[in-house]
Amino acid sequence: MNQLAIKSLASGGVITTYACVSRCGHCLYNCGPHRDRDYMDGKQAEAIFRRIAGLGCHSVHIGGGEPLLDLQKLTEVLAAARGVGVGIEYVETNSAWFTDPDQADGVLKRLLEAGVSNLLVSISPFHNATIPFARVRGVIAACRRTRMQVFPWVNAFVRDLDRLGDSRSHSMAEFEAAFGPDYLARIPDRYWIHLGGRALETFRGVYRQHPAPHVLERAPLSCARALSDTSHFHIDLYGNYVPGLCAGLAFDMQELGQPLPDGKSPLLDRLATAGIRGLYEWVACEFGYTPRQDGFLNHCDLCTDIRRFLVQVDRKCFHELAPLDFYAETTRM
Repeated sequence: MNQLAIKSLASGGVITTYACVSRCGHCLYNCGPHRDRDYMDGKQAEAIFRRIAGLGCHSVHIGGGEPLLDLQKLTEVLAAARGVGVGIEYVETNSAWFTDPDQADGVLKRLLEAGVSNLLVSISPFHNATIPFARVRGVIAACRRTRMQVFPWVNAFVRDLDRLGDSRSHSMAEFEAAFGPDYLARIPDRYWIHLGGRALETFRGVYRQHPAPHVLERAPLSCARALSDTSHFHIDLYGNYVPGLCAGLAFDMQELGQPLPDGKSPLLDRLATAGIRGLYEWVACEFGYTPRQDGFLNHCDLCTDIRRFLVQVDRKCFHELAPLDFYAETTRM
C-alpha cells in the first residue's frame, strides 16, 4: 500500500517559470536560459492558490527560475493570489533585469501595487557568474527608495563581491584565485545548499564520492519522511507538486490531500516504502541499471542518476519524472 499522502501544506512556494538568465551552479531545479520560457498565467495561478489554501497554507513565496522575466504575467499571478486570499511572503529575484534606477523604481512600484511588500534578492558567487553585483546593488537601492522591504540572500558574500568589483561578472576560478583554492568547497558552510539538481555536478569534483553499495548501506530505509515534508514545498507552473526537495520528481497537485493511487506512481511508491535501496534494486532488475563507477556524493545523487537513466530508457514511461527538461541538462555517461 502506498504510504505517501500529503494531507496538508505548511510553508512553501510557487515556481512561476523554470527559465532564467543564469545557470547557477547550485540550482536545485536546473533552471537556466536553456529551459522553456513557459510562464504561469493567471488561470493556472488561481487553481494552484486555491489548492494551496484548501490544504491549510495561506501564504507562499514566488520563485523560479526568475519570476521577473515577465513582469506582466507575474502581476497576473499576484492578482490571482490576492483574489484567492493567499498572501505573498516575498518574490525572489536575481536582479538581472535591472537597467537603471528609474526602470527599477517602476518595476518595484508595480509589485507594491500588486500586493508584494518584500523582495528576496539573491547574492552569491553562483549568481555573480552571470550577473554583475552592480545590478544587485541597483535593485537594493530601488527597494529603499520605493520602501520595498528587501531580504538579501545572503549578505555574507557582499565583502567577497566588493573585493572583486561590482562592474562585471566573475567566474568561480576568480573567486578561488582571490580567496583560496578551497573557496567552492567552503560555500556550503556559509549558507544552506541542498546537494541535488545542478549542485551535484558543481560539487562532484569537490567532495568525496562513494560507490553505490556504500551509499545504499547508509541510505534511509524509507524516503517517506523526506517526500512528505511540507515545510518548504513547491508547486510549479504545470501543476506539478514537488515532494520534499526531490527536484525532477513530481505528481499532480490534484492528488494532494489523499494517498497517491496505488500503482500510478511506481517510483514514488518504492521510494516511500523501501527508500533508494528499493528503487535501485527494482530498476536494476527490471531495466538493467548499473551505477556509475566514479561513485556518488549521497543517496540523492544516486537517485538522480537512476532517474536520469530511466528518462533515457523511455522518456514517457514514468509520469513522475517531471518536468522532463530537468533531465535534459546532462546525459548519463
